[in-house]
Amino acid sequence: MLRIVISCLIGFVVAALAGRILIPVLRSMKAGQSIKEIGPTWHMSKQGTPTMGGLMFIIAVLVAVAALSWQDFAAGKFGGGFVLVFALVFGVIGYIDDYFKVKKHENTGLTAPQKFILQLAAAILFTVLMRNFGYLTPDLYIPFFNVTLSVPWPLYMVFAAFVMVGCVNAVNITDGIDGLASGVTMPVMLFFTAVACWWGHYELGIFSAALLGGLAGFLIYNFHPAKVFMGDTGSLFLGGAVCGLAFALDIPLVLILVGIIYIAETMSDIIQVGYFKLTHGKRIFRMAPLHHHLEMGGWSEVKLFCVFTGITLVMCVLAFWGVMYR
Repeated sequence: MLRIVISCLIGFVVAALAGRILIPVLRSMKAGQSIKEIGPTWHMSKQGTPTMGGLMFIIAVLVAVAALSWQDFAAGKFGGGFVLVFALVFGVIGYIDDYFKVKKHENTGLTAPQKFILQLAAAILFTVLMRNFGYLTPDLYIPFFNVTLSVPWPLYMVFAAFVMVGCVNAVNITDGIDGLASGVTMPVMLFFTAVACWWGHYELGIFSAALLGGLAGFLIYNFHPAKVFMGDTGSLFLGGAVCGLAFALDIPLVLILVGIIYIAETMSDIIQVGYFKLTHGKRIFRMAPLHHHLEMGGWSEVKLFCVFTGITLVMCVLAFWGVMYR
């Protein structure tokens, strides 16, 4: 347990210190965020705010895992390392996307098909790797009922790839206002840390605790008014970490609970686009995704942060209760 606490502290300190160095560097590189013209008009004031700030908590996690997980790796426990590499692959995809956005000075980087192919390949490779090392079973654990459903491996592989790609992009969609993706993901990391410790998977707990601390350190600069954005570099890394931990702990269905905000954000986007096309221009929400709809209804960014983070925290407590007796 001491290593878990130390991992969280290292994550916080390294991310907080990295911000002091990284933000001026990003500014000097003119790595500013381009704001979509179709977004809320009041967001245009954020134009030019440094992006790719997710590097802060990525560096923090790398330092914490390198410092504290070597004995687990020596003992053949590679779960935390696999999840870290998986998240890093998504972080690299996000970095490439951010790089092209900054280079072209517009809010378009990689195309949707390019992102999908890269993300799908990463998800399939991770699933195969985790299966070969015994971290995955084709049995879906159902929280609260303490039962499992056996699924044929081919079907499970399709399910896993779909969930992973969907989860990563859902976290990316949630990163739309100051601090929101960071705040929502912190209770999720707390949940995974608690479950990992409860079940004795400390190699996974070190990773999730480091990211919890790293996000807290990042929020010093990302809370409203944000001095830096995490960019796709950070949001895709977070998405990879969330779904990677869920599968590494063999409880992917728990994402329905802990990821309730990610799901709500994504579904609001899907519903809006679908309804718009079906009705030739009509809308259900004032603006999608959900956080923009609520913004246009008068919610401040701070209120959105507090409410969405609070809902996630409650759902994470409920989720822990649902899996603790496994």
